[in-house]
Amino acid sequence: MVAFALVTGVASPVLASAALAAPGPARHLSTLAYAPPQVHGRAVYLWDATTGKELLDKQAGKRMPVASLTKMMTAYIVLREANLDDEVTIKREDVEYAEDNDGTTADLEPGDTLPVHELLYALLLPSGADAAHALARVYGPGVPGFVGKMNATARQLGLNDTLYVNADGLPTSHGDGYSTARDQARLAEIALRNPVFKKITSTSHHSTEDGRYDWYNTNHMLGLPGAIGVKTGSTNAAGFCLAFAADRGGHRLIGIILGENVANRRWDTAETLLDWASDR
Repeated sequence: MVAFALVTGVASPVLASAALAAPGPARHLSTLAYAPPQVHGRAVYLWDATTGKELLDKQAGKRMPVASLTKMMTAYIVLREANLDDEVTIKREDVEYAEDNDGTTADLEPGDTLPVHELLYALLLPSGADAAHALARVYGPGVPGFVGKMNATARQLGLNDTLYVNADGLPTSHGDGYSTARDQARLAEIALRNPVFKKITSTSHHSTEDGRYDWYNTNHMLGLPGAIGVKTGSTNAAGFCLAFAADRGGHRLIGIILGENVANRRWDTAETLLDWASDR
């Protein structure tokens, strides 16, 4: 059994990291009726955000790229700084950025103008790098300015093992950003307090009001009981990643899978972990 502490902050409990940072095989950190299931991925973390208890930790403090889980922070900052009805005009550079870097896109068209609330669906459902670039460009202002805000916000939130280099998590010629499973779970918990973020990440399919765009969520967890998102991601360096969450039995369970090498297996792992934690 590994001891851990809770540190109460202004917003909510923050898990102390000193006793928890050691990497290694999955560790059973709570008093459960049976052993934790086998998990795959370079890092896997499961947290009961309601009680503050860590339920499973497999290298949760190891720094590694997190791919499009980066867009959770992008959405969090936009929701904090923008009005949902703000209008953003898509530029050709937004579209070309996604295409030139082999990013997933929301198929946005240059010259189209969309309100922020629609672009957040474009960002979080199909994981549009074009939407991420447009939002960062406008609310930085400029992408470098926005990335600066991302890193400043990470420090403010206590995500001390997180570094962002762009608004989308794509690899760059000057290096990738990084985070940890524990930091990403903390960020997901904070972001999910915003009802707009929670609604969007819990949506399987969204069509814009004018009918121009139709987006489907890349997250296959939404059919599970109590599921509320959160985000998928993948790059060659990061592997297949998943931030998932569910409200069950009065508890909000939040999990992170990083560095999985089989795309579909992360869904099975997440479902197994949620069921295991719900039965404790």
